[in-house]
Amino acid sequence: MSAHDPLALERSHLAASRAALRAMRADVEALDIKDVAANWVNARVLERQMEERITALADLADTPLFFGRLDYETHAAGTTFHIGRRHVHDADGDPMVVDWRAPVSQPFYRASAKEPMDVRRRRRFGYTGGELTAYEDEDLTDASAGARSSRLLQAEIERPRVGPMRDIVATIQPEQDEIVRAGIGGTVCVQGAPGTGKTAVGLHRVAYLLYAHRERLARTGTLVIGPNASFLRYIEQVLPALGELNVAQATVDDLVAHVEVRGTDSPDAARIKGDARMAEVLRRAVRSGVTMPVEPVVVVRGSRRWRVPAYELEEIVRELLARDIRYGAAREALPQRIAHAVLVRMEEAGEAPDDRVQDAVARTPAVKAAVRAVWPAVDPVKLVLRLLSDAAFLAEHAEGVLSAEEQRTILWAKPARGPKSAKWSAADAVLIDEAKDLVTRTPSLGHVVLDEAQDLSPMQYRAVGRRCATGSATVLGDIAQGTTPWATPGWREALAHLGKPDAAVEELTQGFRVPREVIAYASRLLPAIAPGLAEATSVREAAGDFAVRPVGLGELDAAVVAACRAVLAREGSVGLIAADARIPALAEALAEAGLAHLAPGEETSAAARLTLVPASLAKGLEYDHVVLDEPAAIVAGEPDGRTGLRRLYVALTRAVSGLTVLHAEPLPRELAQASA
Repeated sequence: MSAHDPLALERSHLAASRAALRAMRADVEALDIKDVAANWVNARVLERQMEERITALADLADTPLFFGRLDYETHAAGTTFHIGRRHVHDADGDPMVVDWRAPVSQPFYRASAKEPMDVRRRRRFGYTGGELTAYEDEDLTDASAGARSSRLLQAEIERPRVGPMRDIVATIQPEQDEIVRAGIGGTVCVQGAPGTGKTAVGLHRVAYLLYAHRERLARTGTLVIGPNASFLRYIEQVLPALGELNVAQATVDDLVAHVEVRGTDSPDAARIKGDARMAEVLRRAVRSGVTMPVEPVVVVRGSRRWRVPAYELEEIVRELLARDIRYGAAREALPQRIAHAVLVRMEEAGEAPDDRVQDAVARTPAVKAAVRAVWPAVDPVKLVLRLLSDAAFLAEHAEGVLSAEEQRTILWAKPARGPKSAKWSAADAVLIDEAKDLVTRTPSLGHVVLDEAQDLSPMQYRAVGRRCATGSATVLGDIAQGTTPWATPGWREALAHLGKPDAAVEELTQGFRVPREVIAYASRLLPAIAPGLAEATSVREAAGDFAVRPVGLGELDAAVVAACRAVLAREGSVGLIAADARIPALAEALAEAGLAHLAPGEETSAAARLTLVPASLAKGLEYDHVVLDEPAAIVAGEPDGRTGLRRLYVALTRAVSGLTVLHAEPLPRELAQASA
């Protein structure tokens, strides 16, 4: 190996780093922890931690151990750092690969000739099948040199993908890195056009925060919230690839799964139930059972009787109501407050009661009976059931909040006999979650990532906000992709419902994934679906394959199958996106043609590279090649034209390398000019 052959030297360092990683794992595997823990519980916790550490130290042959290098000008006497997904050290503890999240790695993403950040040279590496095959150097000492694009960076961005979403740790851009490394103390909202990497930014931000604040987040927990189970399966491998194995993932429906959802709402009913005004209706209903005392409480202790008059009990109840604390907490405080009033009388009579006496008084039958009468227990499920079934009860607590017409809209046509027989909707489950929080505080996590946030209702925002009330959040979305009747009109309103009104709002407009011709075509819809939103641009050098093809009536299925067969001849994943109503017919056509296909979220399977995607599930997914079936059907599949055009915008922007649009019906007029 020549000392003047940089590629050979880097390959040697890669081999040595892999050997060092294997040694690190072997050291952990060799540890004897049998007699270390004090008890079996601690032993099991330690054993699990060891298992997770061993898993995190796995050397994945197809995953580059490092992807870059920094040569510092003056830092640590000209030290060179290899940047990778995890830290690797040699037998002496000296770093061979530095974690991408470490402060010393930051210039790899931020340094430029104008602001070199003490870096003399930045080197990027190219890999083929896990083997180091190329490198590319960037001299940052020449401030007069113009910025030039990185060939290896472009190749990595455009590399075909099959299977679930992968990390972007080697290609994070400066504006993305600023969001990734934002402090844990504040909430960040990212408005990102298609292909700007907002989902990846959110996931890498979690990985960074776990690195920088591991102990804190280990205690409080982290959670990634996605729009549906298919999306979560698509992104589930990103954090493990970055060495983070303990981040929970869920949908909003998972968070509020207090009842079995078996019913559906009309769009109008769902919109009203999702309105923030329902929080006030629920607050009134939860407190409706509180009544003012009309009888005194008489506590018998030995031969003495202690009397607390009704007017004093009323003062206690009104004070607890005025404090506006949670219903359950107030109910727990009430017997102690009554007992305290009894103790005051004992002390006035010359006795010297202590806390044990107060607790005993609080548990007496007289006090318990008074609490049951004045502040009865509330079952959140039964409370919401009554609101939706009892017109008089709803009218009483919705007066001045919901109109009579709105009340009629959300009332069930056929009242349920009980909670188990009720056909609860997804919006009803969110109402129950609100009611439960009014009774008992929802535990808060340290950090929550909320993706595709533009589609949440105000009440859903409140449900998520409860899960990070004492923590922070990363909110990701695109106003132009809002496809629900209650989609948020603006981020400030959404953040207020989330309980994070002071969150910083960042905008990503540079696309790295969607080809420029595709994003330009899709952006024709922006004036109709999001007039105030800036049009996205693409930094992709390759224009991508793009075609819009009209076909004859009755020929669409065959044309779609032919288009799928053609793109399957190329490398990478293929997504056939169509209106939900068209999915059965297309599935049958693909089967007759012998083209195996998957459903969204099944991309981890090696059985096929073609995924048949209902338009309603396309959000957040991406494929190298997209065949888009009948745009007019996608628009017509939604309850209104604007929502339909937003759904179409989502479908058009799932392509990474190529897009073929096939249509037998006329295109929506907003796209007609682009295809001319």
